[in-house]
Amino acid sequence: MEVVGVLNPAAAIVGNEILLLLRVAEMPIQNERSIIVPMLDEASSDTYPLRYIEFARDAGGLDTSDPRILRYKGRMYLTSLSHLRVARSSDGVHFSIDPQPTIPPHGEMEAYGIEDARITQIGDVYYVNYTAASRHGIVTSLMETRDWTTFTRRGVIFPPQNKDVAIFPEQIGGKYFAFHRPDAGSFEPPSMWLATSPDLIHWGGHVHLISPRANFWDSVRIGAGAPPIRTEEGWLAIYHGVSSEGHYALGALLLDIDDPSRVLARSEVPTFSPSAVYEQDGFFSNTVFCNGVVQDLADSNRLKIYYGAADRCVAMVEDTIDNLLDSLRAKPVMV
Repeated sequence: MEVVGVLNPAAAIVGNEILLLLRVAEMPIQNERSIIVPMLDEASSDTYPLRYIEFARDAGGLDTSDPRILRYKGRMYLTSLSHLRVARSSDGVHFSIDPQPTIPPHGEMEAYGIEDARITQIGDVYYVNYTAASRHGIVTSLMETRDWTTFTRRGVIFPPQNKDVAIFPEQIGGKYFAFHRPDAGSFEPPSMWLATSPDLIHWGGHVHLISPRANFWDSVRIGAGAPPIRTEEGWLAIYHGVSSEGHYALGALLLDIDDPSRVLARSEVPTFSPSAVYEQDGFFSNTVFCNGVVQDLADSNRLKIYYGAADRCVAMVEDTIDNLLDSLRAKPVMV
């Protein structure tokens, strides 16, 4: 196996440190004759057991047009297998990384790996929701920790096909809220929905929030980024959108503080787009994808936005809450 990407980190403040929960994607070393895909060996009792499936490169019906997936005879496989790994920093720039996988995939529902975590702190508990992939589809699962050493898995909270879940950091009207992105099939492109829960496990009250917009920067698909931030003007959320050219960019969304299903403003143009070489050229090029945002320890108005660049590496950009709110005031609401 070789590491092909360290990407899409969740982020949290833990004590006086910034903690990132990195997605580390690994792929079997390939050869000229075949394509090898990895997966968890569910029959093994090892801590992180792997097995491999090999496909001849000249096999008819083999679709490798997307480097992230392989399609063959009606089945889809991931070309890499991901686990989650903790990195810590006192300044938000220089990180020490756990030497071994912090959270490896485990069990039937995670056989194709675990990806793209988000962290929501409520009280002294850090809730980590993440995407889990297997032959059963793509689900969102939840785990929790208090010490970042012991993790308790709470199981699947959104069934297939659902991902891009971000849980709000506090209750609103006695309920927990979360963004999610169900698959509407051929009826509508991937869109953002809102759900509520009494306990973070059982989710209902599902309502559609926003959809992709034709001829905009987010015309093909959209999804939540990091958990939203409470501001005086409403819930501020950074989300991702995909253009007709296949480029992933970031934009902002402002929601009513008491009723998050009410959209107050939405970016007409991206707040952040791929422009650096490491964002434009990589495993999946022209991509910036954000799961982790923290407020600076010394200045709560300043945000550190951690993102995956071209599905290859992790980068950070700084912005301010005021600047993002100003960008939303500059144009009328376009839902």
